Amino acid sequence: MVANLAAILDYEFSDTRLLVEALTHRSVEGASGSDHSGNYERLEFLGDRVLGLIIADLLIAEFPSEAEGALAIRFAALARRESLALVARESGLASHIRLSVSEDESGGREGETILAEVCEAPLGALYIDGGLAPARVFIERHFLAALHAAVEPPQDPKTCLQEWAQGQGHGLPAYKLVLREGPDHAPEFTVSVSVAAMEASQGIGSSKRMAEQAAAKLFLERLSDC
Repeated sequence: MVANLAAILDYEFSDTRLLVEALTHRSVEGASGSDHSGNYERLEFLGDRVLGLIIADLLIAEFPSEAEGALAIRFAALARRESLALVARESGLASHIRLSVSEDESGGREGETILAEVCEAPLGALYIDGGLAPARVFIERHFLAALHAAVEPPQDPKTCLQEWAQGQGHGLPAYKLVLREGPDHAPEFTVSVSVAAMEASQGIGSSKRMAEQAAAKLFLERLSDC
């Protein structure tokens, strides 16, 4: 396990216990004590900050003429849970998550929340063991392509719908949680969005944010057909 992870992260750990801890879910026996030692939660907390700092630094360097608002949109797209889960899958980290048998059999390894956490936790371990440099190597390898993919800052459907609604004098779109189903590691949310007295649209996603985006997208598609 350690050798394979070292290859994925392109770094040899001095303290390999950090690496094991970074991939250990709290469901594993002995990894969920009151001090949270033995599981990845504390390292994930640190890794989230390491990721944020390095991505912000990359954005400042790559887009020197963009205003803070545009940079914030790019940052949100890169650091969102779905993007982190994708990196965990594509890098090979997902196959090394240490889960309890029951958590694994119930699909925890495919849950986007867990995948996002085990993308960030190794960054915390890298920072503790080797500083920012090895963490930056991993982030550049797996995030730069997405960072360069959009010439303009990505504009999500919620932003587009809000701008349209306000431009038409309707005020802000109203989002409402309609339904939440599924287990904690793989929830499914249904959200509706309405503007003024117009018919609402509903969207489904693995998070409230994704469901809101889906609902906004459907609302905009309906407008384009009018």
